Amino acid sequence: MFLTEDLCVKILDKCPDIQQLKKIHCRLITAGNLASASHIALKLMKAYSECRQITVTRQLFDEFPQKDVVLLNVMIRSYVNNKQYERALHMYRSMFKLNITPDHFTVPQILKACSGSENLWVGLQTHVAVVKKGLHSNLYVGNGLITMYGKYDRLLDGRKVFDEMPSRDVVSWNSLVAAYAQNGLFDDAIEVCRTMIESCSVKPNAGTMASLSPAVTCATSSSNVMFMMEMFVNYVRDSLVSWNVMLAVYVNNSMPADAVNLYLQMESYGIDPDAITVASVLPACGDLSALSLGRKIHEYVKRKRLFPNLTLENALIDMYAKCGSLNDARKVFDEMQTRDVVSWTSMVSAYGMTGDGQTAVTVFSDMQHSGLTPDSISFVPVLSACSHAGLLDQGKQLFKLMTDEYNIVPRLEHLACMVDLLGRSGRINEAYEFIKNMKVKPNDRIWGALLSACKVHANMDIGLVAADQLFQSAPEQAGYYVLLSNIYAKAGRWKDVTSIRSIMKVKGVKKEPGVSNVELNNQVHSFLAGDQSHPQSKQIYEELNIIVGKMRELGYVPETDSALHDIEDEDKGNHLAVHSEKLAIVFVIINTEPFTPIRVTKNLRVCEDCHIAAKLISKIVERDIILRDTNRFHHFKNGFCSCGDYW
Repeated sequence: MFLTEDLCVKILDKCPDIQQLKKIHCRLITAGNLASASHIALKLMKAYSECRQITVTRQLFDEFPQKDVVLLNVMIRSYVNNKQYERALHMYRSMFKLNITPDHFTVPQILKACSGSENLWVGLQTHVAVVKKGLHSNLYVGNGLITMYGKYDRLLDGRKVFDEMPSRDVVSWNSLVAAYAQNGLFDDAIEVCRTMIESCSVKPNAGTMASLSPAVTCATSSSNVMFMMEMFVNYVRDSLVSWNVMLAVYVNNSMPADAVNLYLQMESYGIDPDAITVASVLPACGDLSALSLGRKIHEYVKRKRLFPNLTLENALIDMYAKCGSLNDARKVFDEMQTRDVVSWTSMVSAYGMTGDGQTAVTVFSDMQHSGLTPDSISFVPVLSACSHAGLLDQGKQLFKLMTDEYNIVPRLEHLACMVDLLGRSGRINEAYEFIKNMKVKPNDRIWGALLSACKVHANMDIGLVAADQLFQSAPEQAGYYVLLSNIYAKAGRWKDVTSIRSIMKVKGVKKEPGVSNVELNNQVHSFLAGDQSHPQSKQIYEELNIIVGKMRELGYVPETDSALHDIEDEDKGNHLAVHSEKLAIVFVIINTEPFTPIRVTKNLRVCEDCHIAAKLISKIVERDIILRDTNRFHHFKNGFCSCGDYW
């Protein structure tokens, strides 16, 4: 085949793979086209660069007898695109030795090289040079300067360049958004987006969402999340990048239901999830115990052959563990080609959350024997597992192993686990002494663990000490007031309960409402205590009354210590009967086939009365009930709970 110049250009513009490229190169040499058409040689250079064959690109460059600014720009761009920033800067310096003047195509690439190589000094010199040559008003140069200054946290300089630009495009705005976002100034980044939408004809695109992505892990205000959602819906729903960023916003701002709903919408918009999408949505499935959706995503991952992928496999283990499906989590773990510390830690956590502390300790030991070294994070779930399973001696040994053998300085998370371990075991005085001997100042989690233990073991004296510390360090945390109220309520000290409630009212402290979530047909249903907003509320309450009647026949008496108001026992029982987890359990019963397992996730600790009720319901309806609260899993079966009533 005879290669004309036009045909060569067309083929090379299509970015052929390396094998095709080599064949074309050979034919061009044979036909002598390279000698007569320098622009074809430039196309070859670009093509080799895109195939990451930078050595061949440089050979072609060196073969040119006459060097000009175009040739040098192509070589510089090739180095930058292949992240060889120092070589790009070296090529830039050689321009001056050859008396070749950089142009507006050279400068943006050099600014990228300065950002990539952390060479701010050359960037500053370049800025001075472009001002002298009048290139600073060029759109691409301005965009490059904003990006460079953002990389070095020189936001005032970047903003000044932006403000002085005679014209801006969407890249200019996105560069400024990224500058703020990557330096943790999420509110400022959002404000730039607002201004872009309100004051100019440039509209956000997928690059805008990508520019915001470094900051989406930050806690954001509800108004910022709402704005991002509106921007996503109105402008950028056609890009996978945008969907991934929005998923991350929801997940990182504790909005798992929104993340799941967004994921379910992707199919209707013709967007195929990738590995990043899946890794983002799986934690949301775990938070909601959306097991059927998690399994569906798992099947998608296998169908798309996204394995092996350590991040995805770890996310699947975590999702299955949070959904209480240990067998599925273990299957993923066992099938992994390689495992890291995160993989092992996730399995330890999975067993610990379900109350199987002994297996959690065994898996932790297996990790050590595998050759991996546990890190400080690895010790948190194994210590917690010992606490939930009452493995006092093993927990103490592991803490000693962490400090003495691995020389890990205990963090507050480890110390809180030890206080919880001692407290749950009834060693309240020892737990208190442990806190007093700590080398760091105890935080609210540590005092909270002690207060919780005092409630379980009815230790009023130390409980009041812990409560006093909590009200000083975390006066806005309603849960601690409620714990102290429970201690008073258990002792029948209703005046003190009323006093606590009054203090909460004066300080404006509000108890977080209990919310229970269940999944049915890939849709998550949420219930509040006494909730009557659900379309099936009438059926739910009718069935609940029938089940409560059967519970009473088995000897059920409402655990009225769980009610925090000084009211008659009968009224307390009525209040407890409509707790959110009971409504969620009954909802699943009336909407699924007999013997179908029931999975419920609650945002607060399950109360004693609901724990008793769930045991009885599991026996009455002959179903497994898997309930996850903030502390752990409770697997109810035939009238018994996996926690052994120790939680």
